[in-house]
Amino acid sequence: MPNYQRILLFRTIKIILLAVFTLISIAPLAWILLSSFKTNREIMLSAFSLPSSFDFKGYKVALEVSPILRFYGNSLIIATASTILNLLFVSMTAYVFARFEFKGRALMALMISSSLLIPSSALLMPIYRIMVSIHLFDTIIGLILVHTALGLPTSFFVIRSYFQSIPKELEEAAYIDGCGYMKTFFVIVLPLAKSGLSTVAVLQFLMSWNEFMFALVLTKSEKVRTLPLALNYFTTQFSFNYTALFAALTMVILPSIIIYIILQEQVTQSMVTGAIKG
Repeated sequence: MPNYQRILLFRTIKIILLAVFTLISIAPLAWILLSSFKTNREIMLSAFSLPSSFDFKGYKVALEVSPILRFYGNSLIIATASTILNLLFVSMTAYVFARFEFKGRALMALMISSSLLIPSSALLMPIYRIMVSIHLFDTIIGLILVHTALGLPTSFFVIRSYFQSIPKELEEAAYIDGCGYMKTFFVIVLPLAKSGLSTVAVLQFLMSWNEFMFALVLTKSEKVRTLPLALNYFTTQFSFNYTALFAALTMVILPSIIIYIILQEQVTQSMVTGAIKG
């Protein structure tokens, strides 16, 4: 078989595989979205048929019966605040580890990275006792701090790699021009690591938005609980109203998809801009 035919065959197989994986990923989401516009009767008669009309009655019922707006607000505050804190703390820590030599640096970096190997379930009881002892149990601030800490190892690993890829000569030139340490970091280094920061923001936000276990253990009142916990609430409240259940699921899923698309678009633009400048 000639080389060009092999290349064409491999490209065709790649396109087919990508199409299959895309369909597998999108089909469940599309099914939930379309089901949210159906009536209970339509869902029971045929789960895969199209809705006869696009009626938002299910969304109205979901908003009236459940405190979904409160859960939305809690999740948005916690995910946004933990993402900002994570980026701030980890970027400064990773920069020091990437640029400066000091005693114990390798050991400390290994300890931070090795925390990825600790199962989250093993941290439940220690974190619960700490939150209770410092009076942050069943508070939004407590969940923000916990979510921020949970994302530190992954964020540190990603951002340090980006900082190590930035030439040191740029910082040296900034020092010669009179920039101090803080100005060099915030004005020179951080903009160059924009794609890495966007990647970390995506990972941290989605982790915080979808986190269930710690939110369940560290909260007891409805005023603090987040959207993943609301799914259990929806299952109970809408056990016979599938339209409202699918509507609630759609409202839970869509924000994370939108945030992912927006931040990934920024990552792609940053990478393209960096490649053009390079």
